[in-house]
Amino acid sequence: MTKQFVSAAEAVKLIKSGDRVCVQGGAGTPQALVMAMTARASELRDVEVCHIHTEGYADYAKEEYAESFKSNNFFIGGNVRKEIWSGNASYVPVFLSDIPNLFRRDILPLDVVLVNVSTPDKHGYVSLGVSVDIMVAAVEKGKTIIAQVNKQMPRCMGDGILHIDSFDAIVEVDEPIYEMKFGEPTEIERQIGAHVASLVEDGATLQMGIGGIPNAVLTYLHNHKNLGVHTEMFSEGLIDLCEKGIVNGSNKKILPHKIVSGFAMGTKKLYDFMDDNPEVEMMDIAFVNDTAVIRQNPKVTAINSAIEVDLTGQICADSIGTRMYSGVGGQMDFMRGAALSEGGKPITALPSVTAKGHSKISAILQPGAGVVTTRAHARFVVTEHGIADLFGKNLAQRAKALIAIAHPDHREDLDRQARERFGRSYQSFSAVVPELV
Repeated sequence: MTKQFVSAAEAVKLIKSGDRVCVQGGAGTPQALVMAMTARASELRDVEVCHIHTEGYADYAKEEYAESFKSNNFFIGGNVRKEIWSGNASYVPVFLSDIPNLFRRDILPLDVVLVNVSTPDKHGYVSLGVSVDIMVAAVEKGKTIIAQVNKQMPRCMGDGILHIDSFDAIVEVDEPIYEMKFGEPTEIERQIGAHVASLVEDGATLQMGIGGIPNAVLTYLHNHKNLGVHTEMFSEGLIDLCEKGIVNGSNKKILPHKIVSGFAMGTKKLYDFMDDNPEVEMMDIAFVNDTAVIRQNPKVTAINSAIEVDLTGQICADSIGTRMYSGVGGQMDFMRGAALSEGGKPITALPSVTAKGHSKISAILQPGAGVVTTRAHARFVVTEHGIADLFGKNLAQRAKALIAIAHPDHREDLDRQARERFGRSYQSFSAVVPELV
């Protein structure tokens, strides 16, 4: 190792006014560097800070720093959501798989990249750890790379291995990796989880996110065999299935016997499992989310969430009306990849109503709502009331199938609206609807 450690305050002096700075996201957000950068607000003007969702500190997005920093998000995290709503920050609609192309094709050239890496091994190599995703491309293309070498970052195999001499400044930290904890799934989440799990076949390749519904699905897979994992996000609900040999990747075509992921979020239990684990490959998201790669695995079962679904199958997953909430992310990458996979199943899982009792199965999407998954891409939609298989169904048949899994309190009104919208066809075409729960 040829470079010496410097303080975070010294390292971020490499950032200049007018620079575009890319920050590693998710649980890997380099908190010390982000805070040090923000502390330079009085010295900086018009610095664009871009990233997928980050966790923890994000004060640079606040209105008080508007002259110094512009927050530009490829996916919206909870720590900047209010700033997006107020107009102090903005969002780039983009598939997760395409973000590396923004860098590699110089559509968004990067001046500075901030990363959070593991300690170097005896050969001087570090790991991007729990958040490789878009950062491989960012490090490739960034003009200046600043790293915090973190004693608590797990060393993960895959594309995120870098030599410490790649960095223009390095800072030594001992900083906890952000932990995301979830309680036990609710009864509704369990019901949804059971329905989704019934669609998962032995030998399937799983893609799923984090939260109550994915966790509930995993609890119903303990009698399955030979499951694989190829997912943009890896969560700790899979650990038990791995340790029991249920997840072994033996049927996968792409990196068999490996858990392939782009980033991970969970607790220290997950990060300890990932550390120096040759079973886990953390890869460039341009590879992980490439439809041409995904489709080669057998029975790809992609489990994604939604904010609302209309009666034609349009799926909104990024906004509540005109108010942006999250982002496009990798949903379409995996929905299409699963559809093209032999025996694949693209699944959208959501509760039938909001916390306020409003139906999430709607006659039409709210004005301004974004269509993340088109009606032509939608396949299985699951609520606590059952499963609607939309593939091959016309508009009238889709409406009937979706109304059957809506909350009972809303079915009559949805049925009335469907009759008005689809006319005679709503009566003349029957649909195979799920058994009501």
